[in-house]
Amino acid sequence: MTTVTVRSGLQVRTRALPDYRGPLVELLPEPDGALCWVREGDGLVGWGEAVRFESEGPGRFAAADAWWRSFVGRLEIDDEVGMPGTGPVAFASFAFAAEPGGSVLVVPRVLVGRRDGVCWVTEIKDPTPRHRPAILMSPVPPAQSVRYADGELPVSQWRTAVAEAARRLRAGELDKVVLAHDLLALSDSPLDPRHLLRGLASRYPSCWSFAVDGLVGATPELLLRRSGVEITSRVLAGTIWPSEAADGELRSTLLASAKDRDEHRLALDSLGAALRPVCAELALPATPSVIELHNVLHLASDVHGTLRADDPPSLLRLVEVVHPTAAVGGTPRTEALELIGELEGMDRGRYAGPVGWVDAAGDGELGVALRCAQVSGSTARLFAGCGVMAGSDPDTEVREAAAKLVAVREALEGLR
Repeated sequence: MTTVTVRSGLQVRTRALPDYRGPLVELLPEPDGALCWVREGDGLVGWGEAVRFESEGPGRFAAADAWWRSFVGRLEIDDEVGMPGTGPVAFASFAFAAEPGGSVLVVPRVLVGRRDGVCWVTEIKDPTPRHRPAILMSPVPPAQSVRYADGELPVSQWRTAVAEAARRLRAGELDKVVLAHDLLALSDSPLDPRHLLRGLASRYPSCWSFAVDGLVGATPELLLRRSGVEITSRVLAGTIWPSEAADGELRSTLLASAKDRDEHRLALDSLGAALRPVCAELALPATPSVIELHNVLHLASDVHGTLRADDPPSLLRLVEVVHPTAAVGGTPRTEALELIGELEGMDRGRYAGPVGWVDAAGDGELGVALRCAQVSGSTARLFAGCGVMAGSDPDTEVREAAAKLVAVREALEGLR
């Protein structure tokens, strides 16, 4: 693990801002270090890295939680607003797998937030006077001449992996596995993460648009939200897209699909099994609903729970309990992760890992890093995954993955 030395006496001040009605993502002044968690116009954006913490391995969540508790315990905090997301906040992005992959918490020097019409700014200041160059708003250039190339796992090889996974599932080795592949987007000039972020946020306002350490996306799936002892989650599993049925039949076709309903049930059950030991109450819906996005429709279930009041775990420790759910890993969990390692043969990085933010009270929101790309220089690495069941058809899964990639591809290319 890696930490940046933090001097004692750092001061954190949150104060109210006059009502700002514009998109929060347009406040980000420069491409480097852009931080974001925004949905339906509300959320958080930050810039000017104050400190970061990096961890890896199976203890990455516990290590991040311990460091965060220690860090906020040394801060001088003046919070005039007192809402979720005020005071010190760390943006978080965790690797999907224990090995390989690095995870990170990033604390911005400046954070702007908005919730329910209330706007605020949080600044971290060092009482020791030091000269810092002013941060000026830089233009957001579009991507230039975007073209695509195979990633670590090309779609042809991924199709073969899906066929083998379905065979293994039919043989009874496990119930479900989620397999992913990647695609490289190449540009003639450096890619500005803010360009991708703005495109995703405008096309998918009901999703959680995020940017942390170069990972940029818009996820429809909320892994966990913690507010005191109250927790919520949105489970997604089961997908349909326009080419698979007439537009007017998409919703009914998805709800009637036995394969998709079974896949969804496994994802919901895995979350419930993980949360019940730490909850006094937990409500899982009996039937899923459908959410409609620009490119796909998903089966969705909103879960609500109340943590045991004697010693409620922080958000970071809760995520350690539930990740990965069957929605992004499979079930049984151990067997599914072993099969992913065998058949994918690639490093997912922080794709499908928890991403979001956490505050000084251990509250916050973490989604599943889906519909995203890791941006580095003039290259973006895009990801898409599908839940494979015993009855899965490899060609259908290939089309589903392509439909999911549309989100990032259109945003990169500036398409409307």
